[in-house]
Amino acid sequence: MATPPPFINSNNPNPLTQGSSRLPEDTVIYSIYPDNPLSQDSLQSLHLQILNAVSPFTTSYIWQHEPFTLSIAFHPFPHLKGHLRFGDNLNDEWFTVFLLFRISVAFPSVSIQVNDSDGDFLLIEAAYHLPRWLNPENSQNRSFIRRGKLHIIPKSALPNPTLTESLNFLIENEQAAVAQDSMQSVIQNRITGYPEKAKLNTHSVRVRVPVSVARVFKHAPSLISLAVEGFYDRDMDSMKNAAKMERFLKGGKGGEEEMVTVAVKMSRAMYAQLMQQRFQAPKCYPMPPKKGGLEAELGMKIACGFEMMYQEKKKEGEEGKGSGWKKYKESLEKSGYFKGLIPGSNEYKRLMENAEEYYKNSSLFSKTRAMLNAPVRQIDEILSLPYSADEFKNEDAPPSDDDSWLYSGEDELNSALQDRQKEMELYELKRKKKKSKEQKDTGASSSLKGEDFDLSELVTTMQGFIHKMSSYEGAEVPNDRDPKEVELDVERFMKDVESVMKYQGDENVTRDMDDDGGSSDMDFDESENGSDMSDHEDGEDSFMHSYSDVMNNELKSTTLKKSFVHANEQTSVKNEGTSNATEDMDEEFSPVDVDVNLVKNLLDSFSCQQGLPGPTSNLLGLMGVNLPKDDNKGK
Repeated sequence: MATPPPFINSNNPNPLTQGSSRLPEDTVIYSIYPDNPLSQDSLQSLHLQILNAVSPFTTSYIWQHEPFTLSIAFHPFPHLKGHLRFGDNLNDEWFTVFLLFRISVAFPSVSIQVNDSDGDFLLIEAAYHLPRWLNPENSQNRSFIRRGKLHIIPKSALPNPTLTESLNFLIENEQAAVAQDSMQSVIQNRITGYPEKAKLNTHSVRVRVPVSVARVFKHAPSLISLAVEGFYDRDMDSMKNAAKMERFLKGGKGGEEEMVTVAVKMSRAMYAQLMQQRFQAPKCYPMPPKKGGLEAELGMKIACGFEMMYQEKKKEGEEGKGSGWKKYKESLEKSGYFKGLIPGSNEYKRLMENAEEYYKNSSLFSKTRAMLNAPVRQIDEILSLPYSADEFKNEDAPPSDDDSWLYSGEDELNSALQDRQKEMELYELKRKKKKSKEQKDTGASSSLKGEDFDLSELVTTMQGFIHKMSSYEGAEVPNDRDPKEVELDVERFMKDVESVMKYQGDENVTRDMDDDGGSSDMDFDESENGSDMSDHEDGEDSFMHSYSDVMNNELKSTTLKKSFVHANEQTSVKNEGTSNATEDMDEEFSPVDVDVNLVKNLLDSFSCQQGLPGPTSNLLGLMGVNLPKDDNKGK
């Protein structure tokens, strides 16, 4: 399996909208920024022009939850904004992207920004074609739609761009921000075929419904989305409303309401939602004998959905407690307004009543109430005029569309997965080719074989890798690495270690060690009484040295020291007259040769791989070092 790029493998739940409030689930939000500051009248004129430009594409389109809208905003500066909840219908989201690209072509002096609850989903879609420097941490205020193309603000120009800086850069240096062709192609492939593709997503079906529901369909066909949503998201309270059917069955008396057959247009996602759920018809609902087939069953579900939606919206409109109230209440809870009181207590109730009173007097309450009452008012106006089944008897409803697509989605899914797999394989192939080319460009010094291989280069490269190329986020060797630049300031290193461990040794001893060219390892006094250091140690230093003494004494009895190569092992054979005590002392105080141990352990590990892939070859491969094969293996 190919390694996915950062935008797909990120653990961040919302990587591309850091620092902003999290969007509602399944919601796309978009903003349109004019190049020049506009007055309120000019902004209103632009608003109307854009809506007129997209209306030919949206007039007959059935949205899953809510239509494409735009509103005027003045923060942080005058612009147009909108949001759309697409729910289970991803076609709504990509149709919205298509509309935004069309707007950018029709109005070349605007820049458009679009995100959803996953973040900057256009960059996520083109993840396998992004430049290496672009990641979720630096992508904010960086991608825009302009003149029908995707634009990305280069990092070299603006390392951490603000919204204002990005918009000004697009106006002054537009060509420098145009994304590469491969990214443009990926996005265009997703919106190719619209608006015709949007029409293919529509499903027409014959249903048998009460004449009141048929009349609503005739005058407001877009309300089907709210009806299906009311049915699909029903709960126990809304089902009680469906059991009564007070609005659409003349006070719940099904025998007094005539039934008619009409054709209803909805999205394929809505049709699937209606088909996949079983629902028992209310006792008051007039179902035909022998259940009446699919037309009657779907009509019953739609009629019950209308009833549940209508009663729920009416209740929320009267109380004014829609999403605005929920956000307001959440803000009170986060600010500690309820003081940790138990819900239901007298003091909690008192604070809640005060909050509700304040909310009802706010402008947010009136806006929420008007929004929630909109479909209720529309339905009431439609049903306020006289109507009867006669106006539908002369209308022949066309037959339902073929719904075989509902059962053949596996082929479409497999096709999409295969396309994504091909994209991943192509990405991995390009990455391997680039890596191979980089290794060749490093020169023969990193790929010498046999006797020409220089082990000192391995030590130098490893030191550079550890000290210069790694951090808590991981390690990556850059293409322009230069191991010669790696330097170690021994004196500074010793001072840092001493400051951390609060070690205050004898300055004379330290000076003598430095004069003698002492090793970079830190030797501790192993005398049992520690009298030489007692005048300089406080309680904490005494503990550290006592701890070190005990640890060293315990390590003496183990074979751990034999696993390291010491400096004195690199010299010639010892003089024959040396006593055992002298040998032990030399071994005890001889420093560990770090470089020799590094090379020895790497070579041992590489040899254990027996020519197969392993951690050592992978690590050295990242640094551009290729060890020669072990020609003596098995001899």
